[in-house]
Amino acid sequence: MKKPLRFSLPAMPAVLLAIVSMEGGAAVAKGLFPVLGPAGTVSLRIGFSALLMLALIRPPLRQLQGAQWRAVIPFGLALGMMNFMFYSAMARLPLGLAVAVGFVGPLGLALAGSRQWLDVVWVALAGVGIALIVPWSGQGPDVLGLVFALAGGACWALYIVLGQRSATVLPGHQAVAVGLLIAALLILPFGLASGRFQALTPHLLSLGVLTALFSSMLPFSLEMRALRSMPTRTFSILMSLEPVVAALLGWLVLHEHLSLGQWVAVACIVVASAGATLTARRPVPIVSGD
Repeated sequence: MKKPLRFSLPAMPAVLLAIVSMEGGAAVAKGLFPVLGPAGTVSLRIGFSALLMLALIRPPLRQLQGAQWRAVIPFGLALGMMNFMFYSAMARLPLGLAVAVGFVGPLGLALAGSRQWLDVVWVALAGVGIALIVPWSGQGPDVLGLVFALAGGACWALYIVLGQRSATVLPGHQAVAVGLLIAALLILPFGLASGRFQALTPHLLSLGVLTALFSSMLPFSLEMRALRSMPTRTFSILMSLEPVVAALLGWLVLHEHLSLGQWVAVACIVVASAGATLTARRPVPIVSGD
Protein backbone atom coordinates (compact mmCIF):
# COMPACT_ATOMS: atom_id res chain seq x y z
CA MET A 1 0.00 0.00 0.00
CA LYS A 2 1.42 3.34 -1.05
CA LYS A 3 1.99 5.97 1.58
CA PRO A 4 0.22 9.31 1.01
CA LEU A 5 2.47 12.07 -0.25
CA ARG A 6 3.22 14.78 2.30
CA PHE A 7 4.31 18.26 1.32
CA SER A 8 7.28 19.44 3.39
CA LEU A 9 8.54 22.99 2.97
CA PRO A 10 12.29 23.42 3.53
CA ALA A 11 13.31 25.51 6.54
CA MET A 12 14.59 28.62 4.76
CA PRO A 13 11.55 29.11 2.46
CA ALA A 14 9.35 28.43 5.50
CA VAL A 15 10.94 31.32 7.43
CA LEU A 16 10.72 33.69 4.46
CA LEU A 17 7.07 32.74 3.87
CA ALA A 18 6.37 33.28 7.58
CA ILE A 19 7.80 36.81 7.36
CA VAL A 20 5.75 37.65 4.26
CA SER A 21 2.64 36.19 5.88
CA MET A 22 3.14 38.13 9.12
CA GLU A 23 3.73 41.49 7.43
CA GLY A 24 1.07 40.84 4.81
CA GLY A 25 -1.40 40.27 7.64
CA ALA A 26 -0.26 43.53 9.24
CA ALA A 27 -0.85 45.36 5.95
CA VAL A 28 -4.37 43.92 5.71
CA ALA A 29 -5.01 44.88 9.33
CA LYS A 30 -3.87 48.45 8.74
CA GLY A 31 -6.40 48.68 5.91
CA LEU A 32 -9.11 48.16 8.56
CA PHE A 33 -7.97 51.13 10.68
CA PRO A 34 -10.24 53.73 8.99
CA VAL A 35 -13.30 51.71 10.05
CA LEU A 36 -12.27 49.86 13.22
CA GLY A 37 -9.31 51.91 14.47
CA PRO A 38 -6.16 50.24 15.84
CA ALA A 39 -7.81 49.09 19.09
CA GLY A 40 -10.77 47.52 17.31
CA THR A 41 -8.55 45.90 14.69
CA VAL A 42 -6.08 44.39 17.15
CA SER A 43 -8.98 43.11 19.28
CA LEU A 44 -10.46 41.41 16.24
CA ARG A 45 -7.12 39.93 15.19
CA ILE A 46 -6.11 38.67 18.65
CA GLY A 47 -9.63 37.45 19.40
CA PHE A 48 -9.88 35.35 16.24
CA SER A 49 -6.28 34.14 16.68
CA ALA A 50 -7.12 32.94 20.18
CA LEU A 51 -10.27 31.16 19.04
CA LEU A 52 -8.48 29.44 16.15
CA MET A 53 -5.53 28.34 18.29
CA LEU A 54 -7.76 27.10 21.12
CA ALA A 55 -9.84 25.10 18.64
CA LEU A 56 -6.76 23.64 16.99
CA ILE A 57 -4.52 22.98 20.02
CA ARG A 58 -7.19 22.39 22.69
CA PRO A 59 -4.97 23.08 25.71
CA PRO A 60 -6.16 21.42 28.96
CA LEU A 61 -7.09 24.69 30.70
CA ARG A 62 -8.73 22.98 33.69
CA GLN A 63 -5.68 20.81 34.30
CA LEU A 64 -3.07 23.58 34.32
CA GLN A 65 -1.15 23.86 37.58
CA GLY A 66 -0.38 27.05 39.49
CA ALA A 67 3.23 27.18 38.27
CA GLN A 68 2.02 26.91 34.67
CA TRP A 69 -0.47 29.75 35.10
CA ARG A 70 2.19 31.91 36.79
CA ALA A 71 4.40 31.44 33.73
CA VAL A 72 1.82 31.77 30.97
CA ILE A 73 -0.19 34.72 32.34
CA PRO A 74 2.73 37.21 32.15
CA PHE A 75 3.57 35.76 28.72
CA GLY A 76 0.02 36.42 27.50
CA LEU A 77 0.00 39.94 28.95
CA ALA A 78 3.29 40.73 27.18
CA LEU A 79 1.89 39.29 23.96
CA GLY A 80 -1.24 41.42 24.22
CA MET A 81 0.60 44.66 25.05
CA MET A 82 3.13 44.04 22.28
CA ASN A 83 0.40 43.77 19.67
CA PHE A 84 -1.53 46.73 21.08
CA MET A 85 1.59 48.94 21.03
CA PHE A 86 2.55 47.89 17.52
CA TYR A 87 -0.94 48.49 16.13
CA SER A 88 -0.98 51.90 17.83
CA ALA A 89 2.39 52.62 16.19
CA MET A 90 1.16 51.41 12.80
CA ALA A 91 -1.70 53.91 12.99
CA ARG A 92 0.85 56.76 13.11
CA LEU A 93 3.86 55.40 11.22
CA PRO A 94 4.50 53.60 7.93
CA LEU A 95 4.48 49.84 8.45
CA GLY A 96 8.19 49.45 7.67
CA LEU A 97 9.25 52.09 10.19
CA ALA A 98 7.02 50.70 12.95
CA VAL A 99 8.54 47.23 12.55
CA ALA A 100 12.12 48.56 12.21
CA VAL A 101 11.91 50.66 15.39
CA GLY A 102 10.30 47.73 17.23
CA PHE A 103 13.31 45.57 16.36
CA VAL A 104 15.33 47.57 18.86
CA GLY A 105 13.71 45.40 21.56
CA PRO A 106 14.95 42.00 20.33
CA LEU A 107 18.26 43.62 19.37
CA GLY A 108 18.74 44.87 22.91
CA LEU A 109 17.90 41.42 24.22
CA ALA A 110 20.46 39.83 21.90
CA LEU A 111 23.15 42.23 23.17
CA ALA A 112 22.22 42.06 26.86
CA GLY A 113 25.11 40.98 29.02
CA SER A 114 27.53 40.69 26.11
CA ARG A 115 31.01 42.23 26.36
CA GLN A 116 32.30 41.80 22.81
CA TRP A 117 33.77 44.85 21.09
CA LEU A 118 31.65 44.22 18.01
CA ASP A 119 28.55 44.87 20.10
CA VAL A 120 29.51 48.56 20.15
CA VAL A 121 29.30 48.53 16.35
CA TRP A 122 25.82 47.01 16.36
CA VAL A 123 24.56 49.43 19.03
CA ALA A 124 26.02 52.38 17.12
CA LEU A 125 24.48 51.16 13.86
CA ALA A 126 21.05 50.76 15.45
CA GLY A 127 21.46 54.20 17.04
CA VAL A 128 22.18 55.71 13.63
CA GLY A 129 19.04 54.04 12.29
CA ILE A 130 16.87 55.47 15.07
CA ALA A 131 18.52 58.90 14.70
CA LEU A 132 17.66 58.93 11.00
CA ILE A 133 14.00 58.25 11.81
CA VAL A 134 13.54 60.76 14.66
CA PRO A 135 11.99 64.03 13.35
CA TRP A 136 14.67 66.39 14.71
CA SER A 137 13.35 69.35 12.70
CA GLY A 138 9.74 68.78 13.72
CA GLN A 139 8.91 67.25 10.35
CA GLY A 140 8.78 63.54 9.66
CA PRO A 141 7.40 60.52 11.52
CA ASP A 142 4.95 61.03 14.37
CA VAL A 143 6.80 61.17 17.71
CA LEU A 144 4.04 59.37 19.62
CA GLY A 145 4.11 56.67 16.96
CA LEU A 146 7.83 56.20 17.60
CA VAL A 147 7.14 55.93 21.33
CA PHE A 148 4.50 53.26 20.69
CA ALA A 149 6.93 51.36 18.42
CA LEU A 150 9.70 51.46 21.04
CA ALA A 151 7.24 50.30 23.71
CA GLY A 152 6.15 47.50 21.39
CA GLY A 153 9.81 46.53 20.95
CA ALA A 154 10.32 46.41 24.72
CA CYS A 155 7.23 44.18 25.03
CA TRP A 156 8.61 42.04 22.17
CA ALA A 157 11.82 41.41 24.11
CA LEU A 158 9.78 40.59 27.22
CA TYR A 159 7.56 38.29 25.13
CA ILE A 160 10.62 36.33 23.96
CA VAL A 161 11.98 35.91 27.50
CA LEU A 162 8.61 34.97 29.00
CA GLY A 163 7.87 32.69 26.05
CA GLN A 164 11.04 30.73 26.69
CA ARG A 165 10.09 30.46 30.36
CA SER A 166 6.55 29.31 29.51
CA ALA A 167 7.90 26.66 27.16
CA THR A 168 9.69 25.01 30.10
CA VAL A 169 6.43 24.32 31.95
CA LEU A 170 4.01 23.95 29.04
CA PRO A 171 4.43 22.61 25.49
CA GLY A 172 5.10 25.46 23.04
CA HIS A 173 1.86 25.15 21.09
CA GLN A 174 -0.21 25.09 24.28
CA ALA A 175 1.68 28.06 25.76
CA VAL A 176 0.92 30.15 22.67
CA ALA A 177 -2.75 29.12 22.63
CA VAL A 178 -3.25 29.99 26.32
CA GLY A 179 -1.15 33.13 25.91
CA LEU A 180 -3.37 34.30 23.08
CA LEU A 181 -6.45 33.72 25.24
CA ILE A 182 -4.98 35.91 27.99
CA ALA A 183 -3.92 38.53 25.42
CA ALA A 184 -7.46 38.60 24.01
CA LEU A 185 -8.95 39.11 27.48
CA LEU A 186 -6.52 42.00 28.00
CA ILE A 187 -7.10 43.72 24.64
CA LEU A 188 -10.84 43.16 24.11
CA PRO A 189 -11.93 45.88 26.59
CA PHE A 190 -9.93 48.45 24.59
CA GLY A 191 -11.68 47.34 21.42
CA LEU A 192 -15.09 47.59 23.06
CA ALA A 193 -14.26 51.00 24.52
CA SER A 194 -13.36 52.30 21.05
CA GLY A 195 -17.01 51.96 20.01
CA ARG A 196 -15.98 50.80 16.54
CA PHE A 197 -17.48 47.30 16.68
CA GLN A 198 -20.85 48.75 15.68
CA ALA A 199 -19.42 49.12 12.17
CA LEU A 200 -18.64 45.40 11.87
CA THR A 201 -19.98 43.68 8.76
CA PRO A 202 -19.59 40.10 7.51
CA HIS A 203 -16.93 41.39 5.11
CA LEU A 204 -14.94 43.00 7.93
CA LEU A 205 -15.30 39.88 10.06
CA SER A 206 -13.91 37.77 7.21
CA LEU A 207 -10.96 40.16 6.90
CA GLY A 208 -10.43 39.80 10.64
CA VAL A 209 -10.25 36.02 10.26
CA LEU A 210 -7.78 36.39 7.36
CA THR A 211 -5.66 38.73 9.45
CA ALA A 212 -5.60 36.18 12.28
CA LEU A 213 -4.62 33.40 9.85
CA PHE A 214 -1.86 35.35 8.11
CA SER A 215 -0.53 37.16 11.19
CA SER A 216 -0.73 34.29 13.70
CA MET A 217 -1.62 30.79 12.58
CA LEU A 218 0.41 30.48 9.36
CA PRO A 219 3.63 32.22 10.50
CA PHE A 220 3.63 30.40 13.85
CA SER A 221 3.27 27.01 12.14
CA LEU A 222 6.00 27.84 9.60
CA GLU A 223 8.40 29.13 12.27
CA MET A 224 7.93 26.04 14.43
CA ARG A 225 8.58 23.83 11.40
CA ALA A 226 11.73 25.77 10.50
CA LEU A 227 13.14 25.73 14.05
CA ARG A 228 13.06 21.92 14.07
CA SER A 229 15.84 21.74 11.47
CA MET A 230 17.40 25.23 11.35
CA PRO A 231 19.97 26.58 13.84
CA THR A 232 18.65 29.38 16.04
CA ARG A 233 21.35 31.73 14.74
CA THR A 234 20.35 31.24 11.10
CA PHE A 235 16.66 31.55 11.96
CA SER A 236 17.14 34.87 13.78
CA ILE A 237 19.33 36.30 11.00
CA LEU A 238 16.58 35.55 8.48
CA MET A 239 13.96 37.05 10.80
CA SER A 240 16.03 40.25 10.80
CA LEU A 241 14.77 40.80 7.25
CA GLU A 242 11.30 41.49 8.63
CA PRO A 243 11.57 45.33 8.59
CA VAL A 244 12.59 45.28 4.91
CA VAL A 245 9.68 43.01 3.99
CA ALA A 246 7.34 45.24 6.03
CA ALA A 247 8.57 48.35 4.23
CA LEU A 248 8.17 46.70 0.81
CA LEU A 249 4.65 45.46 1.59
CA GLY A 250 3.77 48.87 3.01
CA TRP A 251 4.81 50.35 -0.32
CA LEU A 252 3.06 47.73 -2.47
CA VAL A 253 -0.16 47.27 -0.49
CA LEU A 254 -0.62 50.50 1.46
CA HIS A 255 1.23 52.88 -0.91
CA GLU A 256 3.46 54.08 1.92
CA HIS A 257 6.58 55.74 0.58
CA LEU A 258 9.72 56.00 2.71
CA SER A 259 12.35 58.66 2.12
CA LEU A 260 15.91 57.68 1.24
CA GLY A 261 16.99 58.46 4.79
CA GLN A 262 14.26 56.21 6.19
CA TRP A 263 15.30 53.34 3.91
CA VAL A 264 18.87 53.79 5.14
CA ALA A 265 17.55 53.74 8.73
CA VAL A 266 15.72 50.47 8.10
CA ALA A 267 18.87 48.99 6.55
CA CYS A 268 20.98 50.07 9.55
CA ILE A 269 18.63 48.39 12.01
CA VAL A 270 18.43 45.22 9.90
CA VAL A 271 22.23 44.96 9.64
CA ALA A 272 22.60 45.67 13.39
CA SER A 273 20.08 42.95 14.24
CA ALA A 274 21.62 40.38 11.89
CA GLY A 275 25.13 41.28 13.02
CA ALA A 276 24.28 41.00 16.70
CA THR A 277 22.75 37.59 16.09
CA LEU A 278 25.73 36.46 14.02
CA THR A 279 28.29 37.36 16.67
CA ALA A 280 26.26 36.45 19.77
CA ARG A 281 27.64 33.59 21.85
CA ARG A 282 24.13 32.34 22.58
CA PRO A 283 21.75 33.78 19.98
CA VAL A 284 18.22 34.56 21.13
CA PRO A 285 15.54 33.40 18.65
CA ILE A 286 13.80 36.49 17.24
CA VAL A 287 10.34 35.00 16.86
CA SER A 288 7.48 36.97 15.33
CA GLY A 289 4.78 38.75 17.26
CA ASP A 290 2.88 35.62 18.12
